[in-house]
Amino acid sequence: MFQKTDSALVIAGHGSTLNPDSSTPTWKLAEEIRGRGIFGEVHCAFWKEEPSLRQILHCVDREDVYVVPNFISEGYFTKSVIPRELGLGEGPTRIGRHLVKYCDPVGNHPRMAELLLKRAAEIAPGVPPEKTSLFIVGHGTDLNENSAVAAKREVDRIAALGRYREVLNAYMEEAPLIAEWDRLATSPNVVVVPFFIADGLHSYEDIPVLLGIATESPGAASADRSSVFAKNPYRLRGRTLYYASSIGTEAGFADVILDQVAAFDARHTA
Repeated sequence: MFQKTDSALVIAGHGSTLNPDSSTPTWKLAEEIRGRGIFGEVHCAFWKEEPSLRQILHCVDREDVYVVPNFISEGYFTKSVIPRELGLGEGPTRIGRHLVKYCDPVGNHPRMAELLLKRAAEIAPGVPPEKTSLFIVGHGTDLNENSAVAAKREVDRIAALGRYREVLNAYMEEAPLIAEWDRLATSPNVVVVPFFIADGLHSYEDIPVLLGIATESPGAASADRSSVFAKNPYRLRGRTLYYASSIGTEAGFADVILDQVAAFDARHTA
């Protein structure tokens, strides 16, 4: 493992003014990486929460700064919003006294398929993959086009391994719809993994209703929302269904962030 005690790491997330759980995975990743003593500083910054992307460099003492977007796909936020808020150009960018090195988002990493498989195996222990349909669920709609592309990419990677009877992509708001999971799947066992960074409105409330494991949203203020993951398996529509929390809560994302830092150095080292 490399050491960069003369450098700072900033993990950039979306954040939310409505969902307090939105930033939780990013804060946990920062805590995990900080505890490893690799960087001299580890910070979080957000588009919709404090500390803000626009102000974060004022909080950083080290001159050398790596920024890793904690986003599931490359798109509007990683290509436009974060660079704009930080004032980035192409490649390493000098901003005041800081040299900022902007890395690829976590969702682009080749290990995503591995982490999705790990989450699927953990949520359905002992269930034979050859008798299981695995769903990777994205948001869908034109507003989230790149997240749908990213979900399909991971489905193709996992399907190529031949472990599961079938690996399917499905979406909340465009076909193929996760609400039709029982029609799409042909296996007696079904595992559903949301392809999102954080648990929140979609994973706690929307998807459970679409799956039929909940009849109505528990509400954003409900303290019982996370119990939806603890009630596996669900016997529903003649199948056995297992529902996982969002992939971005996986602890392995810490290593993905470090890999993205190393990949930036490899690209920009003569």
